[in-house]
Amino acid sequence: SQLGTIKMLEHAVLQGGVKRFVYAGSGCAIYGAQAPLPLKEEFISMHLSTPYQISKMAGELYCNFYWHHYGLPIVKTRFFNSYGPGEVPGQYRNVIPNFIYWAMKGQPLPITGEGEMTRDFTYVMDIVDALMQAGWSEKAIGEEMNIASAREIEIVQLAETINKLTDNKAGLTFTDRRKWDTKSRLLASIDKAKNLLGYDPQTTFDEGLEQTIQWFSDNWDAINRDAEFPPGMSSAVKNYLLKH
Repeated sequence: SQLGTIKMLEHAVLQGGVKRFVYAGSGCAIYGAQAPLPLKEEFISMHLSTPYQISKMAGELYCNFYWHHYGLPIVKTRFFNSYGPGEVPGQYRNVIPNFIYWAMKGQPLPITGEGEMTRDFTYVMDIVDALMQAGWSEKAIGEEMNIASAREIEIVQLAETINKLTDNKAGLTFTDRRKWDTKSRLLASIDKAKNLLGYDPQTTFDEGLEQTIQWFSDNWDAINRDAEFPPGMSSAVKNYLLKH
């Protein structure tokens, strides 16, 4: 990931004439677990514990270097829990496509912990709008900003809503919370993106889920063929089963 980011930055400089380089970062990754909510851009953490978190933070720092050293017009965006049509379920995929997949198969949705954890789910077309605005805004050059819904959703609420929208009667199951998942709540401030980009997410949570479920229905045969895996199956469980 890091080499790819550096190569793209280097190519943009060598190419010349690039009017905007928009970096797709991750607000879910670079903020500390103890940062106050809503998360503002200055609340980044230097105690990152996974290669993914480190790579996203390093990507922003490389963007800063190419902006200051070469004058490459950079805008750094930080996505929060993106979801929507086109995202398939699978072993290493995100919670929304996996929940929809299991619900449409009539299986119970697995909740780690008590489901009290929250996330700031952001619909893909709202993110697309933000990226388009980032490509034009002169005020945003050199800045970093959260791209989110500014709406806090509990995981158990997500699961119950998906079961309702898919008419899944299998309910929920509860397992122990994952030790590595240290962030109980995620909620972003989008004030900076509003001020610099005019960003204003339009999609409600239910609307986004309905459109995503419709995409699953329209493409169910291909999705079901390629994504067969049991509810709750994580990489850790899979590796354990392979070793034993």
